Amino acid sequence: MTPSTESNVKNFLNSIELPGVARKIGDVGRILELQESDERVSMCIELGFPAAGALDDYRSAIAAAMRANDDGRAVDIDFSSRIVAHGVQHNLKPLEQIRNVIAVASGKGGVGKSTVAVNLALALAADGAKVGMLDADIYGPSQPHMLGLAGQQPTSIDGKTMQPLQAHGLQVISIGFLVDPDQPMVWRGPMVTSALNQLLQQTTWHDLDYLIVDMPPGTGDIQLTLSQQVPVSGAVIVTTPQDIALLDARKGLAMFRKVSVPVLGIVENMSTHICSACGHEEAIFGSGGGLRMAEDFEVELLGQLPLQASIRSQTDSGNPTVVAEPDSTAAEAYRDAARRMSAVLASQGKDYSSKFPRIVVEDAG
Repeated sequence: MTPSTESNVKNFLNSIELPGVARKIGDVGRILELQESDERVSMCIELGFPAAGALDDYRSAIAAAMRANDDGRAVDIDFSSRIVAHGVQHNLKPLEQIRNVIAVASGKGGVGKSTVAVNLALALAADGAKVGMLDADIYGPSQPHMLGLAGQQPTSIDGKTMQPLQAHGLQVISIGFLVDPDQPMVWRGPMVTSALNQLLQQTTWHDLDYLIVDMPPGTGDIQLTLSQQVPVSGAVIVTTPQDIALLDARKGLAMFRKVSVPVLGIVENMSTHICSACGHEEAIFGSGGGLRMAEDFEVELLGQLPLQASIRSQTDSGNPTVVAEPDSTAAEAYRDAARRMSAVLASQGKDYSSKFPRIVVEDAG
């Protein structure tokens, strides 16, 4: 194969849009190897996001595009993935052992943010990523219960740091592991922010591709601490289609932009209610709100998730939907949203701070 032909094929491959994530191969990956003969084209594509469950769809889409553009040769495609650290706030550097921190936030409570956060984390893990979950809701931690870890406590090897607990393949830490679940957290702002920093910095995370941070609702102390002191690669805003929820979600999105945290997109939770008896689907909280907000702020609508009783019961039992019923429509919706989220992040700027030496200028006088 001549260099010019190889270049043309690579350019064509890079222009193919991957189904489900609305991103071209060249934006979220790269062609590692390309071999061509009269009968066959073979390639290895490295993706910048986890997508183990979607690779057959990607192969079909790429093969179809190649056949439409080529002469009917057989197409062999191998995939790999490599998740790297992406850019964070200008004055911060990514944390050791954590390539990307993603904050899952909402403007107000009651929109199902924690349920969305845990299922997004589990979906990333199911697609092959190494994922951690930090429950940053100091006043109302819910992840211990949602992940079936209630009553357990982290251990310490050195007496200074904590080992995260393990659940469904996730590394997990929460203030809920350290306090009596019936004890109210009557803490002022400085104590809350100190607790958040300790949970993040004093946990021995193990080589994470993503740390999902389940944020408390609102735009208060914890949100400001996260944006000012924690290197965040991106944020996801969870809302419902209801007008009141959207009003507060818009404030949350604007806050992250103000502190230079990229917003990866919006998840519209409880988009439609599906009757468990007859299967009837109804938009009881209204419709189209998440899409309008995404268009107004020029961000992606990552997913529209259903409101159904099984999601609540599965999460309450410590087995969220993605692991409890992986073949369900709801689990598929979470996986699609997680792939879109990680694909948006993969298309953003990467962090190169570790590539450069630290330069110190001293006065010789």
